[in-house]
Amino acid sequence: MKEWIVSLGEKEYPARELTKDNIEQILALQDIVLQNLDNKEFLQPLTKEEFEDSLEHRLMVGVFAGEELIAFRTLAIPAMDKHHLGYDIGLSEEQLGDVVYQEITNVHPEYRGYGLQRKLADLVMELMQDSTYIYICATVAPFNFASLKDKLSQGMVIKALKRKYDNMLRYIFYKRIDGNDFITFGEKELHIKMGGIEEQQKLLAAGWVGTSIFQKDEEWFVVFKETI
Repeated sequence: MKEWIVSLGEKEYPARELTKDNIEQILALQDIVLQNLDNKEFLQPLTKEEFEDSLEHRLMVGVFAGEELIAFRTLAIPAMDKHHLGYDIGLSEEQLGDVVYQEITNVHPEYRGYGLQRKLADLVMELMQDSTYIYICATVAPFNFASLKDKLSQGMVIKALKRKYDNMLRYIFYKRIDGNDFITFGEKELHIKMGGIEEQQKLLAAGWVGTSIFQKDEEWFVVFKETI
């Protein structure tokens, strides 16, 4: 079992791979996070069975304060069905087994503001170094700025914008994790308002990808680059 130490301000906390012994702590922390969300659509909670599947595949990392679980990040092996994000990023059915999902991150409200989401991202990506997976995918709701910045900071790009999870609008992110370059950008760049859903969808359908976000005059924009 891998273990790490993460710094939150001046204090250090242990982090380690989670096991099925932690399942009740995981569910309890998810409940706390859900109760403190201003917009419940930002988080699609996982079931106990989904967490247990990730734990079985050693795809969860948690941070502890004493015996209390204060944060965790989950990767998941997706079901091979019509909702698979591999289809959304243009993969064939034969390639779906090469995909792992960056599923969910929960941080206890009392420990926010220390960059724990990004620290956990680095740890789960370390878990992937010796894996056979080629692609990592994730979904994020528009205007969920913390999660959008988190995915973009890892070098993931927006490949699609569509309705998932019972008709909730989501950006579809992906990245190759096998070390191979996967995108060649052209010279064109466009800045589209995040609320301009149809305009973004047209660009994505034409092969552009979203690479960053920024705020200007109280409006949030997505930076799109053409690919060649």
